[in-house]
Amino acid sequence: MSLSGVLCADAIQNAVKDCQAPESFCCKKFFQLCGLSQKSPKEVKDVFRILDDDHSGFIEEAELKFFLQRFVPGARVLTERETKAFLSAADDDNDGKIGIDAHWAF
Repeated sequence: MSLSGVLCADAIQNAVKDCQAPESFCCKKFFQLCGLSQKSPKEVKDVFRILDDDHSGFIEEAELKFFLQRFVPGARVLTERETKAFLSAADDDNDGKIGIDAHWAF
């Protein structure tokens, strides 16, 4: 399954375009723009599984850095500050990673 199987390709492009500049990524706004915040829990979990590059059941900081590239190949990598802010916002149990049941799609 691909992300475009769950989310509209145009919405994905618009969301990535909105945060092209370094330090402009806001996970809540990104999820709204790409349509993920309006998806069912099952669809959010489907997207999580696609983003979990190493299939560990968690999205770790190293995977978050390349978050935008999972949506659009060639997109920029998140800065260290953006990555840490994203992790902090979505890491429900403060274990340094985001679990599949986390409330990360705001």
